[in-house]
Amino acid sequence: MSLNIILIDDHTLFREGLVGLLSRRHINVLAAVGTGHEGLRLATELNPDVILLDMRMPEMDGMDVLRQLRQRGFRNPVAMLTTSSDERDLVESLRSGAQGYLLKDMEPDQLVVALRDIVAGKTVVAPDLAPVLARVVQGESIAPVQGSPFAKLTPREHEILALLAEGQSNKVIARNLGISDGTVKLHVKSILRKLGVHSRVEAAVIAVEQGLRAGRGDQGGTT
Repeated sequence: MSLNIILIDDHTLFREGLVGLLSRRHINVLAAVGTGHEGLRLATELNPDVILLDMRMPEMDGMDVLRQLRQRGFRNPVAMLTTSSDERDLVESLRSGAQGYLLKDMEPDQLVVALRDIVAGKTVVAPDLAPVLARVVQGESIAPVQGSPFAKLTPREHEILALLAEGQSNKVIARNLGISDGTVKLHVKSILRKLGVHSRVEAAVIAVEQGLRAGRGDQGGTT
């Protein structure tokens, strides 16, 4: 399957080198631009399958671009591509609506696999950051949210949110719970509304930060 992407990165040499690497691996780079403003304009115009977005850029950095994309209603996946392994950058990116957090020193083939997984609906974090994500899951270094954000969720919604936090797609969740894809989508929509967020990734990050686990009775409810 051919993927259409937009690359937004202010380093010309890196940008041009990555375009060549991706093109040789059958990834169609619709545009490769050096500023967030250009990226925002082209995202709406070209509607790529996924955007690869540099974190550190002058004038408008990657986080600003990501937030503006989501505010403007762009719902396709966005993956941060960065040199930063700081866990707060990771968490802020996911909470702002990124579906991926990838490091620039990844192997090209590994990057291609990550892009395909992201477009397939998975949340992908660079393997080097797995220990950081594990610490976030365990709640070691991220300040807890005041009160429980899950008070309004039904037991089934708790269960589905915990599976979202594990990175499972709607299809996998449906299979695991023995319900239809459509039912999962309805539950996810309800979860987003009750948590006051705009994407499943934001909901999953809240669940990760709060230590929500898949299993029976984790939040005092029943399935």
